[in-house]
Amino acid sequence: MTDLQVDPVLRAFVAEELLPGLDLDPTWFWSTCAALQERFAGRTAELLARRDELQERIDAWHRENGAGDVEALEAFLTEIGYLLPPESPQVNVSRVDPEIAEIAGPQLVVPATVPRYALNAANARWGSLFDALYGTDVLPPDHELEPGYDERRGAQVIAEADKLLDELFPLRSGSHADATAYRVQDGALVVETTGGSTGLADPGQFAGHRAGADGAVQAVLLRRNGLHVELTIDPAHRVGRQHHADVADVALEAAVTTIVDFEDSVATVDGPDKVGAYRTWLGLMTGALTATFEKGGETIERKVNGDRHYTAPDGSELTLPGRSVLLVRNVGHHMTTDAVRTADGEPIGEGVLDAMVSAVAALHDLRGLGRFSNSRAGSVYIVKPKQHGPDEVALTVELFAAVEEALGLEPATCKIGIMDEEKRTSLNLENCIAQAPDRTIFVNTGFLDRTGDEIHTDLEAGPVVRKNDMKSTPWLIAYEDRNVDVALRAGFRGQAQVGKGMWAKPAAMREMLDTKGAQPEAGANTAWVPSPTAATLHALHYLRTDVAARQRELAGRTTDRRELLRVPLLPGELTDDEKRHELETNAQSILGYVVRWVGLGIGCSTVPDLAGVGLMEDRATLRISSQLIANWLHHGLTDETQVRETFARMAALVDEQNANEPGYEPMAKDLESSPSFQAALELVFTGREEPGGYTERALTKWRQAAKAG
Repeated sequence: MTDLQVDPVLRAFVAEELLPGLDLDPTWFWSTCAALQERFAGRTAELLARRDELQERIDAWHRENGAGDVEALEAFLTEIGYLLPPESPQVNVSRVDPEIAEIAGPQLVVPATVPRYALNAANARWGSLFDALYGTDVLPPDHELEPGYDERRGAQVIAEADKLLDELFPLRSGSHADATAYRVQDGALVVETTGGSTGLADPGQFAGHRAGADGAVQAVLLRRNGLHVELTIDPAHRVGRQHHADVADVALEAAVTTIVDFEDSVATVDGPDKVGAYRTWLGLMTGALTATFEKGGETIERKVNGDRHYTAPDGSELTLPGRSVLLVRNVGHHMTTDAVRTADGEPIGEGVLDAMVSAVAALHDLRGLGRFSNSRAGSVYIVKPKQHGPDEVALTVELFAAVEEALGLEPATCKIGIMDEEKRTSLNLENCIAQAPDRTIFVNTGFLDRTGDEIHTDLEAGPVVRKNDMKSTPWLIAYEDRNVDVALRAGFRGQAQVGKGMWAKPAAMREMLDTKGAQPEAGANTAWVPSPTAATLHALHYLRTDVAARQRELAGRTTDRRELLRVPLLPGELTDDEKRHELETNAQSILGYVVRWVGLGIGCSTVPDLAGVGLMEDRATLRISSQLIANWLHHGLTDETQVRETFARMAALVDEQNANEPGYEPMAKDLESSPSFQAALELVFTGREEPGGYTERALTKWRQAAKAG
């Protein structure tokens, strides 16, 4: 295989944007892609066929036994090779940045197709606590806010920030609320208060300062649990003028890492779409990415932030990164792309193309050609989703090694983030890590895709519980705990991230602040958040919880993996009203997401639910809802007529919710000819037969149809 049929937009991007400055030739690039496709296509096909074979046998067993008892199911899954004897891996990962290996903090996931959002995420390494408190529901307003800056609201924010500083950085005496000035003397922080001079109860929390030409302190840098907090001093600022010690802001080190996503949060169905995603990743690796937009009547240009400079207590220069360490999420092994075809006209593995572009773009960073450094340790961090068990992790390792060899990179330069989102991976997590002990830099749990795969894997066992009830089922609780247990036994502490899933309510920051602290307490040194503001607030949890200490406390715990075999079936009958509400909830969620994916090419949306609460939706949430209805349809809790009628009613509601969306095409006016509506129905009615219960095939087909006009 030497010739590839390449979309002209993609071919131009590689030749004119990706490769210049790297001494690499377009002919070499495409011949390498062709060689990788030829090398891995057969093995990938074998592993996908193995998925299907195992699923057919599991379906047959459940048809005969229902859910069965755990011991019988365990014996059967072991017999067919689905469940493996657990190994005892020990990771030994070199060249890992401290943001991944040591520093516990929030992680953003951002679609690569929106440069502005990607820049916001990369720059969310530092976030304004004052802004996060002022503009969210964390502090309920006690009055109607004035236009512009409301000083009463500002006073409320300042008082809350003082309380947080007292909690996290207590003084020897008095309160930060009593401070009148912060100054530095002989390498120590001095806090002038209404009661006299004092300092930090733990002087070691003072990390440095920044001073102006006149010697006046402009910033005080504090540190706790590996994260930094800056008190920005500016008496001329409108907030600084109001503050009792001239503090204009409290900046928190927040999104320590960010995943730039090519997968579940994007809608990339052709060459131009893929180029949009690749261009963002390249621009972040070179530091040249910019985004221009209108705000408040002004044109604003956003670009990558530089580093932050301070003087350490010993007088030396201290430089802190101004950006998240960036990871990139490629697509799974099951994906192919029409953007590149073989000489025979077959689409190539999209993961092959993603791996090549991800690594080549990162060469600009690894060779020091960019404006700023991403990985100071010299690694490329690639998150690999939708892997079914250790054989597929081994395939990823082999692919990454081949890319490294082609690019002349040191072995294990391309690190792997293992998404623990498929049941076969959850049950065999130790074995998956054992396939990549020198590459694995995170394992991550996620309620969304993992739940969709749970429903699909056990679809023949019986009708499953309602979507929200899944969160309290034994398998899910065991899944969350076991992910931490396995990672800690494998030596992740100090080497890799133990991750937790997304907060799905972007506007509900008070609720997030009240509940998401359970994730670092559970031993996770990172968890996903939906926005820079959420990252700033979630950082408070890591300032409060010493995750490394929690991991030491949890070391040795062993969660029985047989708990993951407890199929989440309905324990009893549901009323007609309960069934109708669950159908409406899931149908509305499906349509609200699909209509934007298919009609507008938006891969990640805040979709209002039935009650109007905005929920962050991507292909993972779609997988749950479509699989749940497919399950209920198969087991007779509903029928095709009721499903179609429910979708028709929900289409009208979703049209109303999107009435003001530019370019939106209503569904209800002609359901039969609406690509979005037909895509939603296909997701449900083919959900039982669709491999893995995945949503990509149907979405891509109908999006391509919509783009074709």
